[in-house]
Amino acid sequence: MSSHDIPSEVTLFKNVNIFDGENEQLLEGYDVLVVKNLIRKIDKNITLSASYEIDVKTGGYKSIGAPMQLHDMHQKDITVYEPVKNVKKEVKVSVIDGGGRTLMPGLIDAHWHTLLSSITLQEGHSEEVDYLHAREIAEAEKTLLRGFTTVRDVGGPVFGIKKAIDQGILVGPRILPSGAMISQTSGHGDFGLVWEAPRYFGCGMGIPRFEQLEISRMADGVDEVLAATRYNLKKGASQIKLMAGGGVSSQYDPLYVNQYLFEEMKAAADAAADWHTYVTVHIYNGAGITRALKAGIKGFEHGHLLDEEAAKLLSEKGGWLCTQPFYKDDPGSETLSPRSYEKFLQVCEGFENTMKLVKKYNLNMAFGTDLLFSPETNGIQANFLARFAKYYSNVEILRMATSTNARYFELSGHGHPYQEGPLGVIKEGAYADIILVDGNPLDDVSILGDSGKNIPLVMKDGVIYKNRF
Repeated sequence: MSSHDIPSEVTLFKNVNIFDGENEQLLEGYDVLVVKNLIRKIDKNITLSASYEIDVKTGGYKSIGAPMQLHDMHQKDITVYEPVKNVKKEVKVSVIDGGGRTLMPGLIDAHWHTLLSSITLQEGHSEEVDYLHAREIAEAEKTLLRGFTTVRDVGGPVFGIKKAIDQGILVGPRILPSGAMISQTSGHGDFGLVWEAPRYFGCGMGIPRFEQLEISRMADGVDEVLAATRYNLKKGASQIKLMAGGGVSSQYDPLYVNQYLFEEMKAAADAAADWHTYVTVHIYNGAGITRALKAGIKGFEHGHLLDEEAAKLLSEKGGWLCTQPFYKDDPGSETLSPRSYEKFLQVCEGFENTMKLVKKYNLNMAFGTDLLFSPETNGIQANFLARFAKYYSNVEILRMATSTNARYFELSGHGHPYQEGPLGVIKEGAYADIILVDGNPLDDVSILGDSGKNIPLVMKDGVIYKNRF
C-alpha cells in the first residue's frame, strides 16, 4: 500500500445512542469511528490526542500525548497508517458531537423507481428525455437527504445515474437496478396506445414511448423474455423485474388477471439464476403468486390480494413479499383515472387481509414504498414505516427498513453491486451509511418521516451529504 492509497476521510461520532439495525436495545453513550467508507471502531470514549494513529484495516487506534477537549476536535491532523508496510499519512479528522442523538443505519427502500417517482405519468409521455432525467437526478438527491441511503430500483432507466452516483459525479442513494420492467403485451408494463400493435405483427407503428425510455420492455414468448432478461443483466441489473399480473396505473389489465405463462416466467428465473441472481414480480393476486413460485420466482411486489394457498406456498419456499400500506386518500390518488382509482381501492382494501396472512405464516417481509407519478408527495416515503405499527413492533419495523432489506438484497449474489461490507447495520466493517436522528425511533418510528425533518445528518459511503449541526 502506497501513501496515496491511504484514505483521507476520517469521521468520529461522539456521544451517540446506537440502533445497530438488529438489536432492540440502544447502545447508549458510544462513539463510532469511520475511516474512508467503512465503520472501523465502535467503542466508548474513543479519544483523540495531539498524536493519534488509526489502523486503516482494523480501526485499531492509539493515542500519544494529552487528550484534546471535544471543542478542539472539529478538524484535527491525525496519522492514518498501514501497520504491515509501516506507511503513514497525515489527514484531517472530522469530529461530530451527536449530543445523545440516535445513530442508526441509513434507511433502505426495497421498491423504488428513481425516474417514475420524479415525474407524472403525463410528463413521461410528453416531455423531453433530458428533462425527465434532470428530474430523476434531482429526486435522487432528495431521496438521500430524506435518509434513504440505499434503494432497490425495480423498474426504469437508472444504470447511468447509478454509475454517476457511485463515482461521486451525482448525489443520491446506492441503487440496486433492475432496468426496464419486462411485460407482456397488455400487461402492467404496456403503456402503449391501444392501436399500437406488437411489433411482430408488422404494423410499423414504431416503439412506444415507455419502451423508448427503457421504463418497460414488451416481451412475449420464451425467446423474447430470455432476450429481455439477458439484456438487463448485460447492462448490470442486480435483479430482474417481471410483470406477472394486473396493475393500478396500467390501462388494460384488471388486478385479477395473471400475466406470463409458467414457461415464460421459468425462463426468466432460470436465466437470472445462471447469473446467481433472482427475479421479482409485480403481482397482486394469489393465483399469480402461486404460479410464479412454482416457476422459481423469489420476490413478490405488492400481493394485496394474497390468498391462503399462495401464502402457505410462499412460506414453504422462503420467498419474499414487499407490500405497501396504501391509504385510499393518499396524496396523489386524486390524479388517478376513475378506472385506476377503482383498482387502487381494491389494493387498499386488501392490505389488512394480506398482513394477517403475512403474520400467520411468518413470511419474509421487505419494506418498499412504490411512490410514483406524484413527485410532490415523495416526502412521505418514510411515513410508511408507522403504518405497519398494527402488525409489527417498532424494532421489527426498523429492522425491516435496514438489516432485513439488506438480507433480502443478498439474493443478488455476485450481482450485488456493493461488496465491501454489509449494508443496513452499524457494526465494525460495515459500510458507513449512517443517519443521526433527533429522538429515539425505537419509541416512535414516525419521527423518521416528513422528508427527514428529524434527521439532521446523513452519511453515505463515509461522506456526509447533510449536516444541520
